[in-house]
Amino acid sequence: MLLSKKQIFFLTNLNKNDLIIKIMLKNLTFPVTPSVLIVDDILSNLELIEAVVKGEGYEVLKAMNARDAISLFEERQPDIAVLDVMMPEIDGFQLCQILKDMAGKRYFPIILLTALNDKESRIRGIECGADDFISKPFEPRAFLAKLKSLLRIKFLYDELDHSENIILTLAVALEARDPYTRGHSTRVGDLSREFAEYIGLSNYDQDMIRKAGLLHDIGKIGLSETLLLKPSRLTEQEHDVIKRHPIIGEEICKPLNSLQMILPAIRHHHERWDGKGFPDGLKGDEIPLYARILSIVDSFDAMLSERPYRKGRSFREVLEIFKREREYGQWDPVLVGNFIEMLNVLGEEYIVNNRIAYKLER
Repeated sequence: MLLSKKQIFFLTNLNKNDLIIKIMLKNLTFPVTPSVLIVDDILSNLELIEAVVKGEGYEVLKAMNARDAISLFEERQPDIAVLDVMMPEIDGFQLCQILKDMAGKRYFPIILLTALNDKESRIRGIECGADDFISKPFEPRAFLAKLKSLLRIKFLYDELDHSENIILTLAVALEARDPYTRGHSTRVGDLSREFAEYIGLSNYDQDMIRKAGLLHDIGKIGLSETLLLKPSRLTEQEHDVIKRHPIIGEEICKPLNSLQMILPAIRHHHERWDGKGFPDGLKGDEIPLYARILSIVDSFDAMLSERPYRKGRSFREVLEIFKREREYGQWDPVLVGNFIEMLNVLGEEYIVNNRIAYKLER
């Protein structure tokens, strides 16, 4: 059952309507049995929370200090944590920050259980990454409602990640059909991320551009294998068919909210700085930044790679092409200058060895 904003409002303002609480608690279900990490240095508190949580049929992982909690987190990967704030050595605020850092990009909800009701304590909890608070002494139904609400959000995030991973896996599988393009999208994604870092883009942008690189050719799944594997050069008519793949790729990825930021990159990675590209003939700064980055890195990897109708060029040859054609209208000339600088910093050995290493992994 997907929670509406109104339902979540009731769950987080439980004193407003007890009837709503009962209905929501009854109807909330999960795809697997949730595991709950409970951390409190007072045994009686620990046992009380355990009884409430186990009453819902959830798995309980208990710890009486932060160090044991960290070990349990590493070994068991719980779905949510309930942390007492007032603990010796490492308190709940610090532990919250540690667990959030350990979870990385994975959504891991945390509820802080505290007798502190002052504004500063709440602010500190939020700064440490806490998702919600429960005041002591707590009312079991209020506690369970907040617990279930966060668990539901957590499982929705997991489902979203799973759907995204299916599409990413599909992109890699698509290239496995063709020995000449195998690994291309992964290399484009990885090098695009390095380039984004080099020009000072945020970590978020770096992650997005990597996904865009992985998925930039996903639209080719809608094209015939005969066309994709043709050993000779394409006819003009065949090339027109190939030019549809950015639009197809955008349509494949459009249903996932998590990929909305990279849709323009997928659609426009074959646009040209001079406006002579496809599918929309965008020009100059009209072309989204992600797409301009992909266009450069995609071309770089393609020129290095062997094709049925030609041999791959050397690193030095490709570098000279970029220097010579920087102002010819295919790419953003400023970004090409940045890219050449980065390649000189990384060096030929780094690029070549990475390509060899990837082939060995496959």
